[in-house]
Amino acid sequence: MKKTVKVVAAIIENEQNEILCALRSPQMAIPNMWEFPGGKVELGEDIYGALKREIYEEMECKIETSNLFHDNTHEYETFIINLICIKAKIIEGNPRLSEHSKIIWMKRENLKSLVWAPADIPAVEKLINEK
Repeated sequence: MKKTVKVVAAIIENEQNEILCALRSPQMAIPNMWEFPGGKVELGEDIYGALKREIYEEMECKIETSNLFHDNTHEYETFIINLICIKAKIIEGNPRLSEHSKIIWMKRENLKSLVWAPADIPAVEKLINEK
């Protein structure tokens, strides 16, 4: 039986209506694919608390979360991911690179030009069609 991993991801938008996209490093699982930054929900954490902690650990900035944007379960070869995307904005600091190999801000209409991790694709499509 495959293990299910519960993961939260931030859809962070800036004043220019651009979305923060992060490139998974070659050392990470599902390498060299784009994703929304975030990480695993630890035992006893709620999804919003987990997301704030993960973004602070990964990017050294504080976020304010708003609504749950998308909830998707995707089956990879070795595990199942329950990816919960939450809208957020940065309230302190600028995103720094630690785990990812690259981060960029991108307009919704250009999101499709990146190669996304399969679990993130439904949220990307929902974002593109949002306006």
